[in-house]
Amino acid sequence: LALAYLLLLFAVASYGDRKAKRSERASKGRPLVYALSLAIYCTSWTYFGGVGLATTHGLEFAGIYIGPILMFTLGMPLIRRIVTLAKSERLTSIADFVAARYGKNPGVAAVVALISLIGYIPYIALQLKAVSSSVSAMVDTTGFGIAASGGLIDLPLVVTLFLACFAIVFGTRHTDATEHQDGLILAISMESLVKLVAIASVGIYVIFFMFDGLGDLWQRAAENERVMQALTYETPVARWILLIVLSAFAIVMLPRQFHVTVVENRTAGELRMAGILFPLYLVAINLFVLPVAIGGVLTFNGQGDADLYVLTLPFALDQPLLTLVAFIGGFSAATAMVIVA
Repeated sequence: LALAYLLLLFAVASYGDRKAKRSERASKGRPLVYALSLAIYCTSWTYFGGVGLATTHGLEFAGIYIGPILMFTLGMPLIRRIVTLAKSERLTSIADFVAARYGKNPGVAAVVALISLIGYIPYIALQLKAVSSSVSAMVDTTGFGIAASGGLIDLPLVVTLFLACFAIVFGTRHTDATEHQDGLILAISMESLVKLVAIASVGIYVIFFMFDGLGDLWQRAAENERVMQALTYETPVARWILLIVLSAFAIVMLPRQFHVTVVENRTAGELRMAGILFPLYLVAINLFVLPVAIGGVLTFNGQGDADLYVLTLPFALDQPLLTLVAFIGGFSAATAMVIVA
């Protein structure tokens, strides 16, 4: 299923490229596609880790979304300024952009590129770990001679090689960094929809099928000491400020975010649409974090890997189709980030 999904991504990207070649003008749907592509910010941490954090730290997970929401509303003049500068100087990466502020100094560009590379290695590793963990939660791979961790052939290594090959093929279809990657952006925007639909499906199942609506879920939560301990957790103000400020910088300065936000932008209309849709998307994808976290704590009594509750809840309740939807959502969140990075 994962392989079929990657092939579908490739087909969508190829369609996007062909359509772009046929029409030199930006299509009417381009602002919507652009706005959705920004949701590459929501990686597997959003999909899996947000729920895991909510099981112990309550609303703290929301901190890394408040920053981007503020940046795309109150901070929109700054983003417009960055886009304008990048277009006028034909800048194609965050390293280019920072170097341009120092007279296009190649040494500065090299330092920024190196920092990005070092910072991205553990970040990409987190996506690969999320995929391998979700696979091992569903399938006993030892029967295929693949160990969940360690051993001659371990699952994370297989996942890494698998995604590395795909990312290389996908990412090097165009060698000119200055041209717009219409196919890639269309594929990324589709992935944004897939992960939103997937987590919403799990959330709706938890609220209306596991429990009799939000009222029943809240009543059960209020009776559970573990859940109330998490919901009443008080995150220090300094930590809130740190999370919000860091995430506000990250939404523009992470290399993949700079690419989709700045390099792939074509018109002022796209930014206007993004200023409305992207904050709404961030709110929407986080609506179901608490219900899934509460459902997981009540079902597993706080046991097991809380980061995988999105996947293990439908799996434990014998819902194979929903489990596959949840898996593809997490896989989508990871692959989108890896490919663009």
